[in-house]
Amino acid sequence: MKSKLFPYLMAALVAALALGLSSAQAAKVRVVTTLTDLADLARAVGGEDVDVFSLATGIEDTHGVPMKPSFVPQMNRADLVISVGFGCEHAFLPALLEASKNPRIQPGKPGYVDCSEGIMPVEVPKSTDHSEGDVHPYGNPHYMLDPVLARTAIENIYKGLVTAAPQFQADFTRNRDAYLAKLDAKIAEWNQEARQLKGLQFVSYHEHWPYFAERFGLKYVGTIEVKPGIDPTARHIEELVKEMRADRVPIVVREPQFPEKVPALIARQTGAKLVKLPIMPGGVPNTDTYIKMMDYIVHTMIDAAKEKGLASR
Repeated sequence: MKSKLFPYLMAALVAALALGLSSAQAAKVRVVTTLTDLADLARAVGGEDVDVFSLATGIEDTHGVPMKPSFVPQMNRADLVISVGFGCEHAFLPALLEASKNPRIQPGKPGYVDCSEGIMPVEVPKSTDHSEGDVHPYGNPHYMLDPVLARTAIENIYKGLVTAAPQFQADFTRNRDAYLAKLDAKIAEWNQEARQLKGLQFVSYHEHWPYFAERFGLKYVGTIEVKPGIDPTARHIEELVKEMRADRVPIVVREPQFPEKVPALIARQTGAKLVKLPIMPGGVPNTDTYIKMMDYIVHTMIDAAKEKGLASR
């Protein structure tokens, strides 16, 4: 004979199961991103349903974020890891993935999001060999400095989040659409503002800028590095200065990850304007989001061009 307590026990069990289901549904998706731009986009799409941790803070070399012991437990607990792709993080991400002992986030698994999927890289070398130090063996990975290509990264992040937590798909879709509308409005604004930069010549320390230059019509003359990841030699600097003088290149870009001494020397020798530009959010003050960073880059380049008398005031 069933106990008189049986209905109450069953009710308690159902309530407990419902509470457990509710808790599982309410649990946030744990996301680890390699860089701060991806973290900002993941927060924009994920909203209140995600907990995002970025390995970088914004001031590091994107190819060599220093590894910390605290990264391993973050990776171990992650539901998603989001990367730039094209081998950008080859110096630190593979080791962290192995140390994480987390099968969910390994390459090829649903928890591994490569934001470069669907993007055609530029400057793909003939060899993928790292032996000579080139850190762009699969093509240039700095596509996030083109805000139109950032839309592809957003779609890849969205797909990864929906796969990890389909119960939040409606939230993710709403957040994605709202952010893309805001980004598209800014892209239209940047395109209009950057019209005065058409044809502007510049050099930079590292080869961060081909996608940006192509998007906004600037002429990317060269880099202070001999090639990506290879420090400048005296002969290379001499040749670059000669070329800049001959072509009257007016802008030298220094990214915060690199020392100022050589870019400043080149700017003095050529009469060019030295500007410091971030390559991910947090690289300089007041650039803590992707849109703020792109605003800063576009407006700083316009101000530099105006100072050199090459843009309308």
